[in-house]
Amino acid sequence: MTSDPSPTPPEERILGLDVLRGFALLGILIINIQVFAMPFTTLNNPTVYASTMPYGEFAGANYLVWLVSHIVAERKFITLFTVMFGAGIILFTQGKDEDEVLGLHYRRTGFLLVAGLAHAYLLWYGDILVPYALCGLVVVFVRDWEPKQLARTGLVLVAVPSLLYIISGLSPGSTQAVAAQWAPAEATLLAEVETYRSGWLAQLDHRVPTAFAQQTGGFISVVFWRTSGLMLCGMALFKWGVLTNERSTSFYRRLLAGGLLGGLALILAGVWYTEAVDWAARESLFFGSQFNYWGSLLLAGAYIAGIMLLCRRFGGGIVTTALSAVGRTAFSNYLLQTLVATSIFYGHGLGLFGSVTRVEQAGIVVGIWAGQIALSVLWLRYFRFGPAEWLWRAVTYGRRPPLRNDRAADATGD
Repeated sequence: MTSDPSPTPPEERILGLDVLRGFALLGILIINIQVFAMPFTTLNNPTVYASTMPYGEFAGANYLVWLVSHIVAERKFITLFTVMFGAGIILFTQGKDEDEVLGLHYRRTGFLLVAGLAHAYLLWYGDILVPYALCGLVVVFVRDWEPKQLARTGLVLVAVPSLLYIISGLSPGSTQAVAAQWAPAEATLLAEVETYRSGWLAQLDHRVPTAFAQQTGGFISVVFWRTSGLMLCGMALFKWGVLTNERSTSFYRRLLAGGLLGGLALILAGVWYTEAVDWAARESLFFGSQFNYWGSLLLAGAYIAGIMLLCRRFGGGIVTTALSAVGRTAFSNYLLQTLVATSIFYGHGLGLFGSVTRVEQAGIVVGIWAGQIALSVLWLRYFRFGPAEWLWRAVTYGRRPPLRNDRAADATGD
């Protein structure tokens, strides 16, 4: 136990966790860019915008971009990020005095909640920090459970939204209930486009109610269960040594192969089913979505295995160094993605909302990745933490941790 808790020094960080976090942070943008650039409905129903404006074309190269992003990214990277948040709770609380650990956790999580609320209502309604904070306040109480109990309970929680969706889809009148949500009127879509091409104040008319709906009804019905469940699974995986690269090479190879085969089979079956029913609202939303809902868990497991094998063989190489730098500054980079993307697509910036094809969005993603990787590597040459990470630690521990790293301080005589 320690009587003087403090942030983890950079030299004591776990490479696999940092690389995996960086990989997940970059991957999340593949899906988020669609919400930054197009009406919100297109995330679930990518066909809806195609009939409204040519930039929403759902054919040729634009269809291929959607297909690849759906298969490799949708739900997979947010799953990784959530799993690691659960692991982070174990990592943060272990080794600290029981009398003060919950107080530190509440301060840490409270700051995340405030940052998330500001992010959601002032910048972008797609925020994940608020649900992470709310779920983090709850799941911390089971951190001492055995790994098997954590994993089983986590999977039960993850199953709740899936069962609710299936039950809803089987109920009479479900098609009419979701018709407007699945395929809004053209006027509604165009109004959203006009809103986000307008100034910051005008955007509040859509951002505030959308964020509020997601943090209330959406949170209670879906997000709380899946997020909390995945956090528990992350705790279990951390305790089992899966996320810290402590398992055998053969274990990770089996996880990689099994996750790829099982995950891809489920996800591709979901694509086939959804297209076979011609993207019908009831069938696609309540039933077709289930394939990727569960397939994403398997593919995320394959990604974990792949990253651990990468770190085991190429730790300290260019790729792991770059991803680790992004992972160590993930909080800052998450907010930076929002600032850059909204400056590109929203009216207070370039105002390109609703006028960028999926292929062009992919190009923007690659450009943002390149900038974030370069900036993260450069930043950590001189500083121990990202700016948001430093502030988060300062609030958590009630004192300012040193920001400059030793080499930078020595070079400047500080």
